[in-house]
Amino acid sequence: MGRSIIPLVAEASDFHLSGALAAEGDPSLGQDAGVIAGSVPLGVAITSEAGRALEGAAVAIDFTLAAPSLRHAARCSTAGIPLVVGTTGHDAAGRAEIERVARSIPVVLAPNMSLGVNLLFRLAELAARSLGVAYDAEIVEAHHRLKVDAPSGTALGLGRAVALGRGTTLEQVAVHGRHGATGSRPEGAIGFAVIRGGDIVGDHRLVFAGPGERVELAHHAEDRSAFARGALAAARWVIGRPPGLYSMQDVLGL
Repeated sequence: MGRSIIPLVAEASDFHLSGALAAEGDPSLGQDAGVIAGSVPLGVAITSEAGRALEGAAVAIDFTLAAPSLRHAARCSTAGIPLVVGTTGHDAAGRAEIERVARSIPVVLAPNMSLGVNLLFRLAELAARSLGVAYDAEIVEAHHRLKVDAPSGTALGLGRAVALGRGTTLEQVAVHGRHGATGSRPEGAIGFAVIRGGDIVGDHRLVFAGPGERVELAHHAEDRSAFARGALAAARWVIGRPPGLYSMQDVLGL
C-alpha cells in the first residue's frame, strides 16, 4: 500500500511526503521512498524509526499489521497527529486501544478505504433490512497468499453491515467455516468462506439466498489504487477534525 500511496502523494498539489516508515530489516530502509515506489525521487529516506517518520507530519496513514499499528497510533496521539488506519486484524483489545487514542486525536479507521466497498457496506445493510432472515447471508472473500488475517476486514465489515440491517451484532450470528456434520443452518446466521492464493488483490461477494432466488452484491479490486485514493481522501478529510473515531462512511458522507 505504501508503494501505491506514495506516487499519488507525489502527484498531489496539496500533499507532500514528510516521512516513510518500514519494519526493521526491510531492504528498502535508507532508500528514497519515491524511487522505491516507482515514482520520482522525493528526498525522503525510508526509516524504521516511527518518531523520525512522523517529524513534521500533518497526518499519518498506517497500512501495517495489527500490533505495530497500535504502537504507531500511540505515537500519533503523543504528537497530536491525525491518523488514518487501513490496517486490519485488530482484536477487541486492539480496537479498544484505537478508541482510546481517538479520544485525543481524530482517527479514521476503516476495514477498506475504497469508495466502491464503502458503498457496498451501505447496500448490504439496506438489503439485509429489506430481505430479513428469510434470506440466508453468506460472504465469500479471496485475497493473495501473503495476507495474514482471515476473514478480511472488509468481509467482517460486510458481516457487520448485514447484522446491523437485521438489528443484531455479528458476534451473535457469525459462522466461520464449516466442516463435518454441522447440522442444518441456524436461522439468521451470517456465514464466511475464505480463499487465499496467488496475487488476488481482493474479491468480496455477499449472497442473500432466499426462497426461489438469490441476490448477490460483489466488489472486485483490480489493483490497490482504489484503496490508496480512498486513504488520501480520508487524510484530507481528517485534518482539522475534533478528536474521535471516524469511518469511511463519515468521510464519504454515506
